[in-house]
Amino acid sequence: MKSAMKRVALVLSLTLVLGLGAGLVQASEQITLQGSTTVLPIAQRAAEVFMAKNPEVSISVRGGGSGNGIAALLDKSVQIANASRFIKFDEVKKAVANGVYPVPHRIALDGIAVVVNPKNTVDKLTVAQLKKIYTGEVTNWKEVGGPDMKIVVISRDSSSGTYEVFEELVLQGAKVVASALLQASNGAVSDVVSRTPGAVGYVGLGYLSDKLKAVKIGATEKAYIEPSLATVQAGQYPIARNLYMFTNGWPTGDAARFINFILSAVGQKIVKEEGFVPLW
Repeated sequence: MKSAMKRVALVLSLTLVLGLGAGLVQASEQITLQGSTTVLPIAQRAAEVFMAKNPEVSISVRGGGSGNGIAALLDKSVQIANASRFIKFDEVKKAVANGVYPVPHRIALDGIAVVVNPKNTVDKLTVAQLKKIYTGEVTNWKEVGGPDMKIVVISRDSSSGTYEVFEELVLQGAKVVASALLQASNGAVSDVVSRTPGAVGYVGLGYLSDKLKAVKIGATEKAYIEPSLATVQAGQYPIARNLYMFTNGWPTGDAARFINFILSAVGQKIVKEEGFVPLW
């Protein structure tokens, strides 16, 4: 009888221990990130490395554009919003009305590279020429020193932070020509430009490849700057921006640990390895 009671006590003890252990596993935070497709490669790679070091943490990363990511944070459906632009005043008002208090965390720098098909002979453009191309004032590459070929304008959609920064720094409030082909991601822009001889598009530095030709950009015709880590860090490249992660209030727990990881030396190395510009 005593032996049976000991076995029951042992089973109950193991059940309690296992139950507590399961509770600890379930209590580990599920972190969901959503937003900018520019930030996406950094977030995905950082999540992989962080989870390998911290297997009790589960991190899910989704794209969809900066606007969608911030909207998800405002709806309290994600813990972190990835954004390639700063939050807008209207978004802040909506956030506060919903009891959300967005806190920005700058995680990297980036240049928006203007890209053409490698077969295109054009290798430099001024910001003024680029604006004329994207507003439809210039429609043939020969008008900017290139071949006699129709320009196919490729742009991001309005939910994209990359589009909003491009609109501010290049279009300066003007609207993209109605015939532009709108794409939902950096990857889609890269794919279309790589397959279309007359195309022009813009992508984050991390999306440059030998399938694209990045053109030098000049504020004037006297100084053309290539998009690169060095020129962005030095503040020379004219189409550059900060990359952010936004949280609801100051982050705590695993969300704070993850953002601190991205800001660490290891995290900033990942930023550089993914083709973007580290903060230091």
